Amino acid sequence: MQKVIDKAKKIKLLVLDVDGVLTDGRLFFDFFGNEYKSFHARDGHGIKLLKRTGVDVGIISGRKSKSVALRMKMLGIDYVYQGHENKRQAFEDLLGKTGYTQEQAAYVGDDLLDLPLMIKVGLAIAVNDAHPDVKVRADWCTTLQGGRGAVREVCDLIMQAQGSYEAILDSYLQ
Repeated sequence: MQKVIDKAKKIKLLVLDVDGVLTDGRLFFDFFGNEYKSFHARDGHGIKLLKRTGVDVGIISGRKSKSVALRMKMLGIDYVYQGHENKRQAFEDLLGKTGYTQEQAAYVGDDLLDLPLMIKVGLAIAVNDAHPDVKVRADWCTTLQGGRGAVREVCDLIMQAQGSYEAILDSYLQ
């Protein structure tokens, strides 16, 4: 675990997959073809807290969804890449825009499409219900499932490793 904490101390950019990480991976469609997704409120709050500490957050998704664009806008996430099955290109663009190195980035994934980024970043994380081949290649696995608070767990880990969690907690206790 110390190795994970040491890696988390260096993180300046958290990059998230969407389906299976920020959501539980299920896709809902109505009769008109409108897509619906469910996001966990604690994941969103964790993202906002992490951003307050100075860590940037971005998403790279293989699919495109209006509900994802809306939720990311609500969370103040400026780096939104949708419809990128080749996640490497989007990641390189994101690093160019932010100026961070691969070592300063963490990535959270759940499926094989996420492996190309997980092997590049400084801290590779898999959600608890990720594909087995993803979990074995991760530096750390969450105890919670995707769409069920796993992202909050990641945000808390980074803040705790960087020593900013206690100040966040104290702000709610005063």
